[in-house]
Amino acid sequence: MMKRAPAYECFVEGGKEGLRIAVTILPFLVGMLVAISVFRASGVLDVFLKAFSFLLAPFNIPTEIIPLAIIRPISGNAALGMLTDLIQHHGPDSLIGRLASTIQGSTDTTFYVLTVYFGAVGIKKMGDALKVGLLADLVGITAAIVLVTILF
Repeated sequence: MMKRAPAYECFVEGGKEGLRIAVTILPFLVGMLVAISVFRASGVLDVFLKAFSFLLAPFNIPTEIIPLAIIRPISGNAALGMLTDLIQHHGPDSLIGRLASTIQGSTDTTFYVLTVYFGAVGIKKMGDALKVGLLADLVGITAAIVLVTILF
């Protein structure tokens, strides 16, 4: 108002820019969804579960949370689906339910953020951001496991 900018025209321009960004992001989003589907359908997830089961058993960490911990940095929607499934099968007040909920809230969708947002603005070199993002996810998962195990 103070700059006497035309509000409606600015709103329309912002809407146009939003649509251009959405069109730019779409191929990256489709690529991520296809990659997630291939990861789950290929059986690689089952191999990870078997590999981690004997490592986690001495610490009494349930292997049911491993798919969530693996998928969470890739896709928030897939992780939310896994969280919902875990809570339906084990209950919200179970160790697995609390642990899965805490992991969901203490980590981010690192690969999604890098692929979609960095791709949309044209950033090609994202190696350091990937390392820091995955380290933050690992710290969040580890802290979730430690704190939920201690508190519950």
